[in-house]
Amino acid sequence: MELKRVVVTGMGTINALGHNLTETWDNMIKGVSGAGPITSFDASKFKTHFACEVKNYDPLKYFKKPVARKMDKFTQFALIAADEAVNDAGLDFDAIDKDRAGVIWASGIGGLQTFKDEITDYVQNDFTPHFNPFFIPKMIADIAAGHISIKYDFRGPNYATVSACASSSHALIDAYNYIRLGKADIFISGGSEHAVTEAGVGGFNAMRAISTRNDDPKTASRPFDIGRDGFVMGDGGAALVLEEYEHAIKRGAKIYAEFAGGGMSADAHHITAPHPEGRGATVVMKNAVDDANLKPQDIDYVNLHGTSTGLGDIAETKAVLNVFGDHAYNLSISSTKSMTGHLLGATGALEAIVSVMAITHGQIPPTINHFELDPKIDSKLDFTFNKTKKRDVKAALSNTFGFGGHNASLVFKKFEK
Repeated sequence: MELKRVVVTGMGTINALGHNLTETWDNMIKGVSGAGPITSFDASKFKTHFACEVKNYDPLKYFKKPVARKMDKFTQFALIAADEAVNDAGLDFDAIDKDRAGVIWASGIGGLQTFKDEITDYVQNDFTPHFNPFFIPKMIADIAAGHISIKYDFRGPNYATVSACASSSHALIDAYNYIRLGKADIFISGGSEHAVTEAGVGGFNAMRAISTRNDDPKTASRPFDIGRDGFVMGDGGAALVLEEYEHAIKRGAKIYAEFAGGGMSADAHHITAPHPEGRGATVVMKNAVDDANLKPQDIDYVNLHGTSTGLGDIAETKAVLNVFGDHAYNLSISSTKSMTGHLLGATGALEAIVSVMAITHGQIPPTINHFELDPKIDSKLDFTFNKTKKRDVKAALSNTFGFGGHNASLVFKKFEK
């Protein structure tokens, strides 16, 4: 069976750097930090007082009040990102076979704020059950996929993936496989997250996973730096329109890049810590490059998972050296989480967009907040520290690794007819 080609024809995002793709990319290229004091709740009692929230977010700019009240913020972010991606793709809905158009969406946690609000209300009302009838439909992680499908009447495959921080990369790989197997023509795929909440911050604080650099939040996300002390939480959503090549050509679509391959693996090591030698990370990158029918030396840019955690950054750079050998020193690599924070289940989709934009614009976004490299990390690697650089990118790889040892890597390459 001959596999179909898959291309990216639309993209959209809302995150700490911007409410759309243009704002996000412009700020990323400038090396802007999206971190700042938490505004959505009083964080003074928590160990961490800051995050990468979506700034100046007003749901009523996007939704009527009765509609907004029926959706958790993670679903709102999903619909906003999807709408931008769909408009960017220039889809003619009257010309699409909607039985062959699907939605695969991801969230690592789902409606965390909704869950917290409902349980708090239950306890404060003397355990009297007066639950909101929208409690469950607002909370469940698959509901964003359902909302997107309903909005666009896409009647093909429709579900959610949940694999912690690898969730939206897995969603994209699933959509990619459906299309290349000839089972669908088009997908809206990506992820969204709203975990900058009391429960989210408190939970990650208890794990000692997030930064507590309250005196300097803008530089708190410091991937690969000796002074890193954990990741910075981020909110938002990111969507890509994936399309079968011939379908896109026939309708005269703008094509950003080709989705060339996807890899998956497991660390099989620990529920939260990566394998110290990057075992699973090595396998997943090899799988992705092989799936793309490329060689390691064909890759020009790697968007690292690079969360700014003590163990993770070291393990991932070891894996890069395992996979690429001497070519690792020819790569441009960066962690854009230094700017956006870590969007958990949405991070894979956002960094897929970043990888595509690097190919499209010939620019490598920086790893900001670099002061002193961790001596356990190879100093000869090009981390694109602090400043964007120009480079022709023919192929890019993007990594995402999740709690539970879930690993996913995506490969995009410059589009050629």
